[in-house]
Order: sequence, then structure tokens, then C-alpha cells
Amino acid sequence: MNKSIHEGRNIKRFREMLNITQEAMASDLGDDWTQKKISLLEGKEKVEPEVIDQVAKVLGVSAEAIKNFSEEAAVNIISNTFTNNQQAAGYMVNHNPTFNPLDKYVEAIEENKKLYERLLQTERDRVEMLEKLLNEKKGGK
Repeated sequence: MNKSIHEGRNIKRFREMLNITQEAMASDLGDDWTQKKISLLEGKEKVEPEVIDQVAKVLGVSAEAIKNFSEEAAVNIISNTFTNNQQAAGYMVNHNPTFNPLDKYVEAIEENKKLYERLLQTERDRVEMLEKLLNEKKGGK
């Protein structure tokens, strides 16, 4: 099932992906180009190699990309890449965290509780020391 590649349609796809109008592309290609000529070019199945080189340069893509781009191949690559979660792990966000967010929240609350208890104990120790000092002063008079 070897389909022939429509080079003109590929030029159009790249131009549209780059959000370039036919008029702007014609202007970039030079004085002998018009919007109508671009339209005709995009309708051609086979494009002259020197024209592909010129268009590729204006679009900022390789001539090979225009010559070899196949939508079917692109869809196959994308579907094969993203079918298996393990293969796509490098490209996707992990939606299966290895921890329970609720557990982390409870841990944070427990830690805050421990900190509060230590702070409270420090204050109790300080009050006890101040009372002791006060009693020594009263007893010392």
C-alpha cells in the first residue's frame, strides 16, 4: 500500500501549519511569484526539485520534509507512540501519583501538631523558670 506523496499538498500543509498566507509566501519567494502561482503549485502532485528547495528555504523546513511528508505516516507514528502509557511516559504527565495526597496532608497536620506541642512546652518551661526566679527574689528579701 505505497501511496504516492502529493508534494504540492505537503507545501500547503506546511504553509498552513506555519500560518503563512499564499500572498505572503509569494512575496517571500520573489517578484515572479503570485498568489495564483502558489495556488497552482499547491495543486501539483510533483514539484520541480529546485522549486521545492526554494519553498523549503522560505518555509524554514527541509526539502526532504516536503518530499516525504505523509499524513498517514504521521498519524501512524503518533498513534504508535501514544498508545502505550509506558512508551508515552516521557511525554505525558503521570496521572497515577505514587503517593496519596490526603496522606501527605495528614502528615503535614501531624507535623504542625508536633511543632505546636514543642512550642507550647517551651513556653511552659519559660513560665516555670520565671516563676522560680520571682519566688527566689521574694524569698531573698
